[in-house]
Amino acid sequence: MLGAAHKPGAMPLRPLGLGDIYDAAFRIIRFNPKATVGSAVLVSSVTMFIPVVVSAIATFTVGMTLDETGGLDPANDSEMVGSVVSFGSLFGGAILLQIGLIFVTGMIAHVTNAAAIGRRLSLGEAWAATRGKRWKLLGLTAVINIASAILLGVYVGLWFLVVASTGSAAPVVVWGIVTVPAFIAGMIWFWVRIYFLPAPVLMLEPVGVFDAIRRGYRLTHRQFWRILGIGLLTLLITTVAGGLLSTPVSLIGQLASLAFPDFAVLGLAITQAVSSVISSAFVAPFASAVTSLLYIDQRMRKEAFDVELMTRAGITAS
Repeated sequence: MLGAAHKPGAMPLRPLGLGDIYDAAFRIIRFNPKATVGSAVLVSSVTMFIPVVVSAIATFTVGMTLDETGGLDPANDSEMVGSVVSFGSLFGGAILLQIGLIFVTGMIAHVTNAAAIGRRLSLGEAWAATRGKRWKLLGLTAVINIASAILLGVYVGLWFLVVASTGSAAPVVVWGIVTVPAFIAGMIWFWVRIYFLPAPVLMLEPVGVFDAIRRGYRLTHRQFWRILGIGLLTLLITTVAGGLLSTPVSLIGQLASLAFPDFAVLGLAITQAVSSVISSAFVAPFASAVTSLLYIDQRMRKEAFDVELMTRAGITAS
């Protein structure tokens, strides 16, 4: 095992344990807050500013007041149109936010790779490092999500066929008992082997979309349970932390809606925007850093990537 001297950056240059990965993720965020938290805040602020502006225009032009039941007056056509536009902009802003966070993931892969050897990328350098791969990263995300949707669609379609073709409940119950656990297990396998590592692979290696998926599949070989455990724990941490960070803002927004019903929809838009910014500021950098660290860890375990990193850092392996 390499000694402490072989730690030029955020992590020791050796295969990483769970503690090493989480410690390095926090170190990367503290070491380079502008390119991690800053990029997530910038993206979420810009994308969620749109529904706030749209809701403000709708509120001050057509007016949207909640009635005693907490809903809009269905007889008021202008209010209904304004609400559709406002809530539609919230949905659109959420989609733009997810697209923006995909780019943040790509940037943080480069930030993590640089932090491994003690280099600090600026926000501009991290963005420039993704040049030539941005559309590919969107394509990769689309391919994997479409594949997930197809698998889910096929399974739901099979359910319809089974229910429609059987005349009693017993076969349907047996089908559910057998296939629901199998489907869940299959989707978990897909998440670990197909979904988890292709993004940092695409960002840090000279590969295309489908080669990145194949490369991620190879890197997770014989590491399924370890990556699954770290992935699930990271998901739990980010979900709980994101909820704790955004809940106070949501409560304030609900109280403000009750106190000022004339501005309830605008308040909702502002609340959602602030919640998204606060949550994204922690969740996106931490989750992306952990994923990138797992990629580096797998390469160190399987390909002596630690030696290559030491060479880049000017360290002579002993």
